[in-house]
Amino acid sequence: MNAFVIAAALAATPAPTPATPAPTPATSPAPPIDSSPVTPPPPVSSGAPISLAQVRSEGRQNVQAIQALLDVAVANENVNLSRASLLPQISLDSSAGKIWFGRRQEFITVPDPANPGQFIRNAVETPSTSTQNYDLGMSLTQVIYDRARWKQLEQSGVVRDAQKDQAREEADTSELEAIRRFFTLYRTQATLGVLKATVERSEQQVERAQALFQAGRMGRNEEITAQVNLGTDRINYTSTLGQLVADQTQLAVWLARPGTEALSAEDPGVLTTEPPPAPSINEALASARVNRPLLKALQLRIRAAELQQSIARSEYLPRLVAQGLYNRGGPDATLVFTEPRLQNRFSAAVGLNWDLFTGLSTPASTRRAEADTRKAQLNLEQAAREIEGEVRAAHRRLEAQLEAARLAAQNAEAAALGLTVQEQRFRAGVGSTLDVRDAQLSLTRAELALLENRIDVEIARYTLLRAMGALSPGESK
Repeated sequence: MNAFVIAAALAATPAPTPATPAPTPATSPAPPIDSSPVTPPPPVSSGAPISLAQVRSEGRQNVQAIQALLDVAVANENVNLSRASLLPQISLDSSAGKIWFGRRQEFITVPDPANPGQFIRNAVETPSTSTQNYDLGMSLTQVIYDRARWKQLEQSGVVRDAQKDQAREEADTSELEAIRRFFTLYRTQATLGVLKATVERSEQQVERAQALFQAGRMGRNEEITAQVNLGTDRINYTSTLGQLVADQTQLAVWLARPGTEALSAEDPGVLTTEPPPAPSINEALASARVNRPLLKALQLRIRAAELQQSIARSEYLPRLVAQGLYNRGGPDATLVFTEPRLQNRFSAAVGLNWDLFTGLSTPASTRRAEADTRKAQLNLEQAAREIEGEVRAAHRRLEAQLEAARLAAQNAEAAALGLTVQEQRFRAGVGSTLDVRDAQLSLTRAELALLENRIDVEIARYTLLRAMGALSPGESK
């Protein structure tokens, strides 16, 4: 059987209790130390079970990922706003009011009776008057040609697509963090299993030491040492329970669950299976260049910056707008609102607006857009270099962890064999509790190292997948 599988099974299965040697009747040992039952270590709280697949799904709905999706929704509405400026604009206006005129003097031109054919101006004073004023109108405005607005619509669509890729990048980041916290919790749970097995082995060692002491084959010191070792192992087990609660809380909070919810990581099956090899570095790099959402988002940012240049240059071109007006007005509400055949006025016009000189703002805006385009290109180039380095580092880390896990499995197998030998020597009366204890500690350390490295293999694998842009392909994106 593969050394890794043997070591993993040893880490999960407590050692069997050996038969206790019968005491020799002729021996009269000294009274043993107090061997009353000691309170066993508290059990591991179960909590609500949660699988790795469930964690990955909920991880993509993390608060940060949802905020990125809200940014996508905002960008989509920006597209609608840009489109709205190109659609017909219709407005309806209505008003009712009254105008008051005070007493005033006016001059009127009349024929001069003294000089036929001539005219004179007479001053006439009019009394104060008032008149009512009613108005009902509708206007229609339609952009015929405005290059800037068309480019703004295209740009808002590109920005929206870039934000979608940015949201995928954020979702991948959130999912990877959820995976890491899941495996951290599972590692703590498995560590408790290893420590519990160590406690059980120490309890068995205490029983052997007591039996051999009562049989007169060993001194009391061996029994005392075994009791102290058992207490130390129980302390280690109990101390790890606090870490379990901390890991449960961190996972629950990241999944947007109540911080008081106790979670139990279901066995993902990684401790009893041989880890698959890492993909080739060339395959990993090629996948990152094609699938990494961040690179796609930065490429679209460059396109958005190029469109901003087109928007700035559009100020050199004229704009053409058509407008139509329909209006009804008069001093009587009945005429305006109830007599459709009267008081009607229509007008239509096509307007051309061309900014011939804008105080040199147009070339300044163009140069600024060109600088933003260059910055976007530099950001893409730098991100591509960083992602290549990220993939290379993650790939090497996975390869190193795979080798470390293989060596840890061999160590665990050897440590298990060493403990078996020392226990047999102790039962035969030629070994000491110290020898057994050293073998127990070696096995515990080897099992914990195997557990640590095997979990690190999975974390390194998912880290590489995230760097490659292959963490959650297809429909999950």
